[in-house]
Amino acid sequence: MYRSLFLLLVLAIFSLSFGNTNSAKKKRILVFSKTAGFHHSSIDEGIAALQKLGLENNLDVDTSKNSELITPENLKKYAAVVFLNTTGDIFNDNQQKAFEDYIHAGGGYVGIHAASDTEYDWPWYGKLTGAYFVSHPDQQVADLQVLKRKTIATKHLPEIWKRKDEWYNFKDIEKDIKVLINLDEKSYKGGTNGDNHPVAWYRDFEGGRSFYTALGHVEESYIDPLFLKHILGGIQYAIGAKKME
Repeated sequence: MYRSLFLLLVLAIFSLSFGNTNSAKKKRILVFSKTAGFHHSSIDEGIAALQKLGLENNLDVDTSKNSELITPENLKKYAAVVFLNTTGDIFNDNQQKAFEDYIHAGGGYVGIHAASDTEYDWPWYGKLTGAYFVSHPDQQVADLQVLKRKTIATKHLPEIWKRKDEWYNFKDIEKDIKVLINLDEKSYKGGTNGDNHPVAWYRDFEGGRSFYTALGHVEESYIDPLFLKHILGGIQYAIGAKKME
């Protein structure tokens, strides 16, 4: 009898320990910041900020500017890939195929600012991101209209969020994106998208998850707790840790 009780106790402890190990297992993201066009001076600040977010939120964060890491085998390590101010043509055909397969297998994508100024000759990427960058006026203060205020990427934001950044105009905006934040073109000069000018959105996409925000040009963004919590919400959605709303 005592032997049986002892064995049951050992099994219970083992089961509890194993469960705790699995539940505590960190998810890993890749912050990718290769540029083949304009190079944003805020990239280093962005990398540091995302590494800090990882430490504070139980995420492992790898960083790279090397496209050779975009392989089927390597991408399996990551719950999401963050395109931090990438620009231009950054992947070859094999790397493009590897990333498409990664998303189709349930991977996550987070695009920050110039991620929409990337891979114009790869139409699938534009669909994944949700739009392509066209132009921008001078940096200035504008009003952001927070349309969805109960999501993990926006619930901490005011209904009208005033901030200074570089405000992108877009083309090829996908119709099925779920817009989180809209830019009020009446509050600044140089907008070309009209009343419907999305600047942050998300959606499930071809088996994976996509989040994009046009904010994040200026260095100050990466010490702004409101912006960082906005990014964190997008990452949590993209890795599948939380529902957006």
